[in-house]
Amino acid sequence: MTLWRNRELRQHVNVIDGTVAPSTILTNATYLNVYTNQWMEANVWIYENRIVYVGENLPEETTGTNFYDCQGKFVVPGYIEPHAHPFQAANPEETVMYAAKTGTTTFVNDNLTWYLLLNKKKTFSMINAFSKLPVNMFWWNRFDSQTILKDDHVFNTRDVLDWAEHPLVIQGGELTDWPSLLTGGDRLLYWIQEMKKLGKPIEGHLPGASSRTLTKMKLFGISSDHESMTAEDVLKRLELGYRVSLRYSPIRPDLPEIIKGLLDKGLSQFDNMSFTMDGPTPAFMEDGIINVCIEKAIENGLPAETAYRMASYHPARHFNMEEEFGSIAPGRVANINILLDKQNPHPESVISKGKWIKKDGEAIPYPSVINWEEFDITSVEFDWELTDEDLQFSSPIGMDMVNDVIIQPYTIVSDVSADQIPSSKSEQFIALIDKHGKWRVNTIIRGFAPKLGALVSSFSATGDIIHIGNSKKDIRIAAKRMRELGGAIVLVDQGEILAEMPLPLGGVMPKNAMEELIPMNKEIKKVLKAHGYAYEDPIYSLLFLSAFHLPFFRITQQGLLDVKKREIVIPATMR
Repeated sequence: MTLWRNRELRQHVNVIDGTVAPSTILTNATYLNVYTNQWMEANVWIYENRIVYVGENLPEETTGTNFYDCQGKFVVPGYIEPHAHPFQAANPEETVMYAAKTGTTTFVNDNLTWYLLLNKKKTFSMINAFSKLPVNMFWWNRFDSQTILKDDHVFNTRDVLDWAEHPLVIQGGELTDWPSLLTGGDRLLYWIQEMKKLGKPIEGHLPGASSRTLTKMKLFGISSDHESMTAEDVLKRLELGYRVSLRYSPIRPDLPEIIKGLLDKGLSQFDNMSFTMDGPTPAFMEDGIINVCIEKAIENGLPAETAYRMASYHPARHFNMEEEFGSIAPGRVANINILLDKQNPHPESVISKGKWIKKDGEAIPYPSVINWEEFDITSVEFDWELTDEDLQFSSPIGMDMVNDVIIQPYTIVSDVSADQIPSSKSEQFIALIDKHGKWRVNTIIRGFAPKLGALVSSFSATGDIIHIGNSKKDIRIAAKRMRELGGAIVLVDQGEILAEMPLPLGGVMPKNAMEELIPMNKEIKKVLKAHGYAYEDPIYSLLFLSAFHLPFFRITQQGLLDVKKREIVIPATMR
């Protein structure tokens, strides 16, 4: 990957020759050299967005140079999130700019939301616009939707290969539809091989996979996986040649136990591991992203130097980008975190692309660079009304929530013909209705938040509208409010709106600053908990209702899905 033109490269060399002044110099820096795994003393010269020199010298020409004294402080590379879902009840700009203040300055992002919101031309314009942010934004190349869509042609070879060749796209996956490889999915195998030819790794999604399955996936070309839940899972993947991201996420906060388990087993080689939060919701990322992962790792016995390398150099090397990212060395993009203590990964100051994101504890304000309206991402205009027929429930099979990720089918024996299900029961109505009003899927869900009158959400795996509640009256109130907001998550009980999160960007993303989203997210969870929600993160529960990569029963655009058989049990009804 070449980030600089010949003229710029000549200018960088001119800085060394003393004819051009550096933009910024970090003096007296004690920095982590990721190649020797040592703390070293140096002055770090930055010209615009690039590190041009690391060593004991100071330049001859310093006209206009900004000097920053790092005496008594510690300097590490900017952190990299290799597996980002920046759309989880937030929008990507707010997510990454908030996280950058805590030291995560490079993101490798899911592109699924763009597939569902925009055509390819607008999407490529959008991701080019994101490259103008003062953080580093790269993208995945998805091969499947994680659910069953009405239009199964959304993912086609022409689009996938165009994504593969885009310079800001640096990996394929995550591969949630890996079972189709085992059953002869040659189109998917072709896409994987085309990505590999371009030198771009393939990210798996292999929770609970056996050694036999992991071996087959390696033969198909899968490069890495982030689904390890135990130290044994990690070792099994490492032994087979996978790169592994250790996860600390809202529903899988496994990282501390994994670190302890690996150390207990005597592992001392962590070169093929990195960290991920795997798409934190606003409340979960209140203290940051990769900085929090580093903190958890150090607290549980991992040497600080190893943790910082896992947060920077290791993912850069995995993506074949170590010449530009992941270290403090000549030629690298100037992504730098300045710490007060080696053991404290929460930076006092942050530089990204050579610009101060935070300096001496104070965040530097930056104006928004994303004009959402320019890309036709606006509030949803609903041209259909919720009818009495939409709230008729006669399916013999319901959805039983076992935990955050497992939903089983069950036989409905209760009388659900009334307008309200008693709150003493664990059941609620659920309807997934097309955002354009063309179809609906109705059944009963058991174990979501059985005491709540209604939750209506335009935030879902596909942007279609989720209606859940024990009161049809409350569902109508929540649906009306969601429509007024042009997309939202709305909670209602006994006729009163208890909490809401407006989602005016395509019905799936808010415009609010992260500092506003965090308390909104907390309030939604608090209200749901008070009404019987027993799981870790309701944002993920809403996403996973349609997710076919999780067991065993899901509600999708085509109807109620038996995941194992990939069969529609009850088809959607046209409205």
